[in-house]
Amino acid sequence: MNVGEVAALAGVTVRALHHYDRIGLLSPSGRTAAGYRSYSPTDLDRLHQVLLYRELGFPLEEIVTLLDDPSADPAEHLRRQHRLLRERLERTSAMVAAVEKEMEAHQMGIPLTPEERFEVFGENDPSQYEAEVEERWGETEAWAQSQRKTAAYAKEDWVRIKAEADDVLHRFAAAQSAGVPADSEQAMDVAEEHRQHISRWFYDCPPQMHAGLGRMYVEDERFTATYEQVSPGLAQYVSTAVQANAARQG
Repeated sequence: MNVGEVAALAGVTVRALHHYDRIGLLSPSGRTAAGYRSYSPTDLDRLHQVLLYRELGFPLEEIVTLLDDPSADPAEHLRRQHRLLRERLERTSAMVAAVEKEMEAHQMGIPLTPEERFEVFGENDPSQYEAEVEERWGETEAWAQSQRKTAAYAKEDWVRIKAEADDVLHRFAAAQSAGVPADSEQAMDVAEEHRQHISRWFYDCPPQMHAGLGRMYVEDERFTATYEQVSPGLAQYVSTAVQANAARQG
């Protein structure tokens, strides 16, 4: 199979397959007369293993080791990932329960009270920064778009937004804890989800705007403190991942 056929079959991009080839993770067994990559059934079996480990959150460098080093202990890697997945499952279960509770409350016509805002956001209620945000960005289309979108959100919307943001944040922290480089494909993929989250719920956030936000995470001590509460060094990690993803997007 050629690279396009493999990409379509496996649900990955051609760019990803080229990258796997460059780093020695998945090199096709053959080449056509014209020099194009040609994948065998054995190559597809290896790709299946690669994607399995990727789904579990392993960085590409560790996957190379697991598949190529006969002395590697995949059980130890899996035990660590099992712990991380269990923690993520617990957080997700709690998020689902919270969203279901708030959906029920919304159906009963319960508005978002100040107490409920604290319940959803805790000490990080974004309303405390509204005046500053308007002063700095009130003339921009992004601010206007955010105002239009958020004005229509009910409590369950904010619960869902917070749950999504927390999930992205904890996946950043898990990647950092696992030693995944901040400019790796895995970290950049999480950064892209972060960018899409902003665009979906607040305002259109093109890559270069997102890169600017990434710089602010280390330049504004309030943003830095929020990330550092989760994990030391996380603010710089997220900033690097966001800017690397912006460069990848072009």
